[in-house]
Amino acid sequence: MRIADFLSPQAVVADMQARTKPEVLRELSATLVRAHPNLREDRLVAVLQEREKLGSTGIGEGVAIPHGKLAGMDSLQAAFCVSRGGVDFESIDGKPTHLFFALVAPENSAGVHLKALARISRLFKNPRFRAAILEAPSAADIHALIVQEDARP
Repeated sequence: MRIADFLSPQAVVADMQARTKPEVLRELSATLVRAHPNLREDRLVAVLQEREKLGSTGIGEGVAIPHGKLAGMDSLQAAFCVSRGGVDFESIDGKPTHLFFALVAPENSAGVHLKALARISRLFKNPRFRAAILEAPSAADIHALIVQEDARP
């Protein structure tokens, strides 16, 4: 599985406008809907909010991976947004979050969902990669960096 299989270039935002956690979840959901018009924004927001109630998906080092499962989906879908100013996402390290990778999976896809979460988490552990993403000027550049980094052995 490669991230390019579920993150389309249309689902990447280089400068998100959200300033609060609820706004982040709405903007990620809206980004997913723009790339996949068959999805419903209100349902996506609800799924992401439900997961956040269990504990923040802010994994630290400026990264959050909001995620959930949604009935009626036929494949894994993702959105990636960069907050230049950072958002208080109640991250485990207490630092502002800049990189948001939302992942929504079909309801009965535990294996695929977990593999994708692990892959994203591993990718964003690299500080040079995170810095390169923050310095990338456009959504196309960001998508290309993610695909390139994910293709490394």
